[in-house]
Amino acid sequence: MNDLYARPEPSRSEIDAMPGNLLIEFGTPWCGHCIAAQPLLASVLAGYPDLRHIRIEDGPGRALGRSFRVKLWPTLVLMAHGQEVARLVRPASLQDIRAAIGRLIGPG
Repeated sequence: MNDLYARPEPSRSEIDAMPGNLLIEFGTPWCGHCIAAQPLLASVLAGYPDLRHIRIEDGPGRALGRSFRVKLWPTLVLMAHGQEVARLVRPASLQDIRAAIGRLIGPG
């Protein structure tokens, strides 16, 4: 699990060109929903050590979040070879996160 927000954040074209499977987590370090989701994400991602995880700090005027139409935090976008496969907004359970990742790469 990646505990740091990407600095600088990648561009949309860089994200779209990334090979393989990718989990993009949009949020902020002060968002209560984002903070509450961290233990859930850490628990699930421990079972997927090869899944690339990028945390993006989002907010007004942030181009990458706008390109993905992010409206609420955290928003998890799961991508395979530059294509969105699944999206999860404000995940509240381990099962929700596992199901989204399962749509991307199968059971962990």
